[in-house]
Amino acid sequence: MSDANKPKGQIIADREYFSTMSHFYRGEIGRIMVWRQRLDTTTNWAILTATGIMTFALSHPEVSHVVFMVANVMVFLLLIIEGRRYRYYDAFRARVRMLEAHFLMPVVMRNAEMIEGDWRHLLAEDLLLPSFKIGMREAISRRLKRNYIWIFLILFLAWILKMFTHAGPILSLRQLLKAAQDNQPFSAVFFWGGQVVFYGMIIWLLFYAQKERYASGEMERRDPSRRRWRI
Repeated sequence: MSDANKPKGQIIADREYFSTMSHFYRGEIGRIMVWRQRLDTTTNWAILTATGIMTFALSHPEVSHVVFMVANVMVFLLLIIEGRRYRYYDAFRARVRMLEAHFLMPVVMRNAEMIEGDWRHLLAEDLLLPSFKIGMREAISRRLKRNYIWIFLILFLAWILKMFTHAGPILSLRQLLKAAQDNQPFSAVFFWGGQVVFYGMIIWLLFYAQKERYASGEMERRDPSRRRWRI
């Protein structure tokens, strides 16, 4: 088909364009709200899991310390699930932020010249071929830094509390290590090796969240003009 016979696209009027973009913005807001709720649901599961296991472990002296290993593994699996959900949330949030920065902001300022960059083509490409904006490790690191690190810290403190509460007075490191070995079927090498590997991985993910950053977060910059918001 020659260029002369190709159907010419009809130019969308400004009114139709702004109406379509407004509905598109509302639709993307709805999407990120759904994924935001899914993130909160996963975090609630992790909190309930940790709370239930801690209550069970601290209420019975004969309960093995292995339950805290199980709790850490279960919470970490929920962290992986939440990291996957966060990638979807971040992908749709990136669209919303692009619309807010390049479409709504010039409308608010009533200055069309403030629209910069090739954002329309970028947004169109993302609509044709949707893609994640961050990797899985960065997503896990973000959720760990913001929420899950406190769950793991509380589990660790509960484990220490169980040793000091149920094992009697502990006056040395040897007694502490022996108290952790009570009522559990694994060898000392396997038990402590697993603890070192797990908490080492958690610390590495925290440092990874600080060093590797491919996309901006939700609210990471302080507003330089807070006083202007006072009413």
